Amino acid sequence: MNTFEEVLNLVTDLPLDQQELLISILQRRIADMRRKELASSSQEALAEFRTGNLKPQTATEAIAELRTYLNTNET
Repeated sequence: MNTFEEVLNLVTDLPLDQQELLISILQRRIADMRRKELASSSQEALAEFRTGNLKPQTATEAIAELRTYLNTNET
């Protein structure tokens, strides 16, 4: 397994157009992984809501709950 620094050195040795192509490929893969994580998280939240573990609330209630949570965890 290559270290991060070794990989960077290998990439630096590539021609500029191949470095740009690599960046483009990595950006697409990262975006795809984030979409999959979001979809999975959404499915989990929906399942929790359907089982009654989450309650419906207004945006105002959600923001108030978030502020309370953040204020208690700052100290």
